[in-house]
Amino acid sequence: MPSVDLNSDLGEGFGQWTLGDDDALLDIVTSANVACGFHASDPSIMSRVCARAVDSGVAIGAQVGYRDLAGFGRRFIDMEPDALTADVIYQIGALEAFARVAGSRVCYVKPHGALYNAIVHHEEQAAAVVRAVLAYDRTLPVLGLPGSAWLRQAADAGLTVVHEAFADRAYTPEGTLVSRRLPGAVLHDPDEIARRCVAMAAGEPIQDVDGGSLTLRPDSICVHGDTSGAVEIARQVRQALTAAGAALTPFAP
Repeated sequence: MPSVDLNSDLGEGFGQWTLGDDDALLDIVTSANVACGFHASDPSIMSRVCARAVDSGVAIGAQVGYRDLAGFGRRFIDMEPDALTADVIYQIGALEAFARVAGSRVCYVKPHGALYNAIVHHEEQAAAVVRAVLAYDRTLPVLGLPGSAWLRQAADAGLTVVHEAFADRAYTPEGTLVSRRLPGAVLHDPDEIARRCVAMAAGEPIQDVDGGSLTLRPDSICVHGDTSGAVEIARQVRQALTAAGAALTPFAP
């Protein structure tokens, strides 16, 4: 079994509103995709999550998205490319400040939600996000879906690309995520999810939404922090990967 990273989307509350159990997940995962204030989070939450991540030895990543607090960043926005580039730089810089105060830094960039899905195929927006990372810090690895325009353009620009798979999401036969609007898009059985993650890490096929076989070979596996039962899912995934002989380590220490 190769080494693999286990990541989760964290810091996704806002003000008095709490989403997920950041503290519990930071004891399990190796990388934290921290919301940067556009789809979720605020300065107090970013500060707390960064400090806790440093205490836990967890790598901090900037989870950048559309400016869409009301929609949790899950609605596509047809933005001008230059505006999208500026928004991504803004978000990375905001999180970088809190990471530095906590004694660390932003170690990688991962788009969130609708932006993540859009730049699988949207060449113009993918290019805008790539330009943002190049302008901010071209040494930052970028996390995304294998086969996406985002990772292809990032690799062409000389960025380090990291292939991601999702523990708790169903896949189409083409290797893209099943829309959350469709039934069965989100998986909830911890045992099933753990078995799928071991197979993915070993380069073995999993079942796609149509019942076919799909091989992913991820460098990093994501457990969504807002999924019902996320902590137990993440715990079982970690235990199953460790039992199978996988070394769990951040891809961007």
